[in-house]
Amino acid sequence: MSSENRAAPLYCPYCGEEDLRPHEAGHGAWECHACARVFSVKFTGLLSRAVTR
Repeated sequence: MSSENRAAPLYCPYCGEEDLRPHEAGHGAWECHACARVFSVKFTGLLSRAVTR
């Protein structure tokens, strides 16, 4: 699966604003123009068992 098919974050995890753009630092890096933070999104994996509540 290529990076063009991946979903982009909808809001900044720090301030909640939606003014996000890809950052040139690398794959998965995003910059928020509202709070001037740069963060990256990474999928770690799946749980080995189902989560029940």
